[in-house]
Amino acid sequence: MVQEKKTLKIFTVDHERMYGNLADAWKPVNLDHPATFDTLALDTEEKEKILEDLERFVKRRDYYRKVGKAWKRGYLLYGPPGTGKSSLIAAMANYLNFDIYDLELTEVRCNSDLRKMLIATANRSILVVEDIDCSIELQDRMAEESASQRHGYPPQKQVTLSGLLNFIDGLWSSCGDERIIVFTTNHKAKLDPALLRPGRMDVHVHMSYCTPCGFKLLAANYLGIKDHVLFEEIEELIKTAEVTPAEVAEQLMRSNEHDQTVLKELIEFLVDKKKENAMAEMKEKESKVEKEEENDKDEENEGKKLSMIFR
Repeated sequence: MVQEKKTLKIFTVDHERMYGNLADAWKPVNLDHPATFDTLALDTEEKEKILEDLERFVKRRDYYRKVGKAWKRGYLLYGPPGTGKSSLIAAMANYLNFDIYDLELTEVRCNSDLRKMLIATANRSILVVEDIDCSIELQDRMAEESASQRHGYPPQKQVTLSGLLNFIDGLWSSCGDERIIVFTTNHKAKLDPALLRPGRMDVHVHMSYCTPCGFKLLAANYLGIKDHVLFEEIEELIKTAEVTPAEVAEQLMRSNEHDQTVLKELIEFLVDKKKENAMAEMKEKESKVEKEEENDKDEENEGKKLSMIFR
């Protein structure tokens, strides 16, 4: 009953207090984010998968103990900016009634500091590391030490990839129950494969560009309409325009005019977006062709130099 009635909080690291009482390492602020699974602009099938996984996780305490695994679950949310990764985290917290611990890795000096902060997190919580691909340059400890030896100075203290992995699924991961770890990234390909395997990031959720299903949900939320004569045209444009849910929502919020006017303005925006994407793609192709031509010229000049030397 206390868990159901509690006020959700989001915690950030208080670096001035982290070297004293571990309980004071995190500074709480009330979390009043309105996102729910009903309001998320995700495909219905994707939502159902996430909800089923969350429900299965919170009900399997005995099962985790039986198989000898820490009672935790890892999520990787990846996709372009503006696709709703932060909103999904808030919806998960609201659904489970879990507090959020927002960990900024760039502010952590070394593995021992990271250990202190993670030990101080409570059960029934969500640990979030956003933009894991660019928040810090995670290096393997062996690589770091070898680099330090080559340059002739002692290894610097820092958070290493091996150190982070030890807290995700090593011995320290069992210091707590019923925890969810969420990593977000805009570029999944940049992540070390060691971070992505099951047991570390168990569920990979692709936060894609807005889909027709997502648009209908946004229209219902922002305009209060579930159908319109312009929906068919908008849905066809959305399939190829590559717009994020955040961009569509912004267009729906911009005008206080009649629904017809708002939707017409959205169509204009989507048409312009398609043109911009086409131009960007064309420039990218031209740039690739120029680089290939430059490489061919360099190879040709190198061949000429070699032939002159042999002569």
